[in-house]
Amino acid sequence: MPTATMTTKGQITVPAAVREKLGLEAGSRVDFTEQDGGYLISVRTVRAADLAGALPKPARPVSLEEMDRAIADGAIASAAL
Repeated sequence: MPTATMTTKGQITVPAAVREKLGLEAGSRVDFTEQDGGYLISVRTVRAADLAGALPKPARPVSLEEMDRAIADGAIASAAL
């Protein structure tokens, strides 16, 4: 069973095998749920509803053709990297 030691600041390093199995990366969020006298640690997932309002509304409506063009331009730019 993987184990970790807490620092004086209350921090722990999640063992590499656990990080890999849970898909944890820098910035990942985890939840601690009290359960059966202990805690269940689970990876926090983001719901689409949580993203509502994350981006500002465009200054003007954008057509589907403009969206398609922007997506294609972005794909070309990322392929060039």
